[in-house]
Amino acid sequence: MSEHDSVRPDLAEALRRRSVIRDESRVDIVQARHAAGRRTARENLADLCDDGSFVEYGGLAIAAQRGRRSVDDLVHRTPADGLIAGVARVNTELVGEDRAHCAALSYDYTVLAGTQGVMGHRKKDRLFDVIERRRLPVVLFAEGGGGRPGDTDHAMVAGLDVMAFALWARLSGVVPRIGIASGRCFAGNAALLGCSDLIIATPDASIGMGGPAMIEGGGLGVVEADEVGPFDVQVRNGVIDIAATDEADAVRLARHALSFFQGPVAGWEMPDQAALRDVVPENRRRAYDVHRAIAIIADTASSLELRPSFGRGMVTALARIDGHPVGIVANNPMHLAGAITSDCADKAARFLQLCEAFRLPVLFLCDTPGIMVGPDAETTALVRHASRLFLAGAALTVPFMTVVLRKGYGLGAQAMAGGSFRAPLMTVAWPTGEFGGMGLEGAVKLAYRKELEAIGDAEARQERFDAMVAEAYERGTAINTATYFEVDDVVDPAATRALVAAVLLHPEDSRPGAPRRRYVDSW
Repeated sequence: MSEHDSVRPDLAEALRRRSVIRDESRVDIVQARHAAGRRTARENLADLCDDGSFVEYGGLAIAAQRGRRSVDDLVHRTPADGLIAGVARVNTELVGEDRAHCAALSYDYTVLAGTQGVMGHRKKDRLFDVIERRRLPVVLFAEGGGGRPGDTDHAMVAGLDVMAFALWARLSGVVPRIGIASGRCFAGNAALLGCSDLIIATPDASIGMGGPAMIEGGGLGVVEADEVGPFDVQVRNGVIDIAATDEADAVRLARHALSFFQGPVAGWEMPDQAALRDVVPENRRRAYDVHRAIAIIADTASSLELRPSFGRGMVTALARIDGHPVGIVANNPMHLAGAITSDCADKAARFLQLCEAFRLPVLFLCDTPGIMVGPDAETTALVRHASRLFLAGAALTVPFMTVVLRKGYGLGAQAMAGGSFRAPLMTVAWPTGEFGGMGLEGAVKLAYRKELEAIGDAEARQERFDAMVAEAYERGTAINTATYFEVDDVVDPAATRALVAAVLLHPEDSRPGAPRRRYVDSW
């Protein structure tokens, strides 16, 4: 035995304390968690972080309740004050060690229901400062019940001077932040989750700005925790970006999502590009699935769609092309023919902010009859919401381009090109492209109303109308539009991916003097 192998009492106590905070010293609690079909906070973090890379901050902290409980009890029952936090590496094998550094925090629901205690707030303040200084991406497991009223070891009335929420919000646009909700996530925990750039959740999640106790205290009735903000509701309304099947899947998706903000990867594969020629049907009235176009243009199995059940007429996805991360915004002709609604515009505008903040090139795939119109649409504040897409597009300083797959009509088509077909670095169309200041049928009806009304015979009037529409269509074909140089080119669909790579995947057009986005909207 070496003379250095003996353990002094002070070191022995430090080692004992460190062993206490590990799951193996809390067998009964871990078993109860597993019996409920859940993983512990440390198990989730171990799954997220590369082996042996997690460096914990404040692991020895305990709840600020010395005035009501013994230290030994607090050590065993409130390890890390219910918030495990540190720095680690994620996706080292994919992106390399230099770009794999990140931060990870997890509330521990087995400690006082994952509530936010005094020491936990101090730890967040400490980590958020480290994150900002080192520019570390963050993954936050947000399960918990919000503020903790039971802490006693401090002079405080309301605690509204804690800095954690301001510091977390200030990281918006500075580093990418991924939040994960599994189980109950209320009040302060939900506020942190809601400020995240991407939200992943599992089917057992219930997310709300106040839990059952706060709801009842506000005189709003008695509700069960699972009724506050259930998963299916939060998926449909757009709160949840990515739906996971369970905690393991949520961690897998978090690693995948994080990788898009860690730079290019090697070893990519691509689908057969000739398959793009069959994506758009020959019958211009037939709908098709734009997800197929995205899957073929992107590297094999690389795309990750965000908020698929919200604003269904618009698809927003992170993907890779030749190993490089990009953002893709596409109209979905399977829903309202790809018309842009308020929800669609909000979804796309917020996604553009995300791409701008973290320097992801953007590919627009346009197939829209325009912005939705009508009295019902206007009740959704469409004028304001649709305009967000113009504002977000005009603010882009990252490289972006537009490919018109089929319909390119009116303001909607311009919104899918940063406000103008001249705004992208390149605007091209597939041979199936068709263009007009508005939908062709409507344009003919408006422009030739008197002429058509003058035709007394209904059958003859319809024939004349159909002929006028056909003439308008011929004028608005992709080839004819290109002869007027309103688009830069008409391309073989099979050549799309190579063209996108050539246009977008080069040192970005930084537009000297252009302002950088300060934050990404929560919505």
